[in-house]
Amino acid sequence: MNILFFVTPKSNTVYVYEDNTLRQALQKLVQHRYTAIPVIKRNGEYAGNLSEGDLLWAILEYSLYSDNAREQYHVRDILKNKQNTAVNVEAAIEDMLELSMNQNFVPVIDDRNIFIGLVTRKDILQYYFHKGNKRS
Repeated sequence: MNILFFVTPKSNTVYVYEDNTLRQALQKLVQHRYTAIPVIKRNGEYAGNLSEGDLLWAILEYSLYSDNAREQYHVRDILKNKQNTAVNVEAAIEDMLELSMNQNFVPVIDDRNIFIGLVTRKDILQYYFHKGNKRS
């Protein structure tokens, strides 16, 4: 099955830009109560993901205990090499099950690496749950 049925479009997705400050990223995570969010470049390319752990370690490592201090660092400064693997929009939902075991969401990109949305782990699990129940 094509993943377009499951994609939450970029317009309905919470994300940060790589040039946002750590304060802005932290506010967005807290406001929406997420543990990780996608990071995109200003040209729309997928840059990675930012987790609450990434922010916590940056705050501790650089002693960023005030909002003013967190304004001095940007998301791109702390992006880790280990990122959520993105899939092409042409991928099938079946290709995403293994990815969803280690990621809360799977970023979806087009052929130019432009972020178009994401598929949540919940959506993938619901698909397999309903598929399994139809066989019973």
